[in-house]
Amino acid sequence: MNGYEPETGDLVYDEASRKVGEAMGREGPYWQLRPVGGGREWDAHGPLRPATDAERLSAGVALANARSRGECT
Repeated sequence: MNGYEPETGDLVYDEASRKVGEAMGREGPYWQLRPVGGGREWDAHGPLRPATDAERLSAGVALANARSRGECT
């Protein structure tokens, strides 16, 4: 990747998938990331970096919107 090593629980931006996720752990060369608020994990194949404040806010708003539509709890 790019040399950045997140800590478990950090919010990071996966540049390959263009999504913000919570670092859950490492499996081989890949980090497993989970969407903000929970959900199905994915393997991060691209470089990771810390999520910016704007990306964190955007992920939180997307979660609030999904909750208001009844898509998650």
